[in-house]
Amino acid sequence: MDFNQHIRVIPDFPKPGISFKDITTLLGNGPAYREAIDALKKQVEHLKIDLIAGPEARGFVVGAPLAYALGVGFVPIRKSGKLPYKTVEVEYDLEYGTDCLAMHIDAVQPGQNVLIADDLLATGGTIATSVDLVHQLGGNVVGAAFLIELEELNGRSRLNDVEVFHLIKG
Repeated sequence: MDFNQHIRVIPDFPKPGISFKDITTLLGNGPAYREAIDALKKQVEHLKIDLIAGPEARGFVVGAPLAYALGVGFVPIRKSGKLPYKTVEVEYDLEYGTDCLAMHIDAVQPGQNVLIADDLLATGGTIATSVDLVHQLGGNVVGAAFLIELEELNGRSRLNDVEVFHLIKG
């Protein structure tokens, strides 16, 4: 399937010069959404995966169904203050400021193999922070899977030796 035909591009959003890749059109099409998750599953099923971790919010709509399809658990990565139990947190830089992501301290057990899943790999800041969180808990990041990789933004370079999987190059 050509997944590009199910992604709406919004010019000049959220600011001039940005072409926003809107995945809601893919998510709203049941057969296309299912096929996208199945296609990601085929790309990563050879990996030994114990858990999938996904950053909020779009990482949830990619990671949770992928975890279900693979028969593994799903771990949410949330913004600081959103998780009810004790957390480990990592602050990271944004274009104009900083943000912080968190995971429960017992979300990943030492030695577990974790796949990070999200909708889009752009500059790599969110995913690099997610990798750092998994490592702090003693987990092994075995890969990162995305619907879309914006190769021109070179986010892959921030992930060091993490293998990257994607359906669309944008």
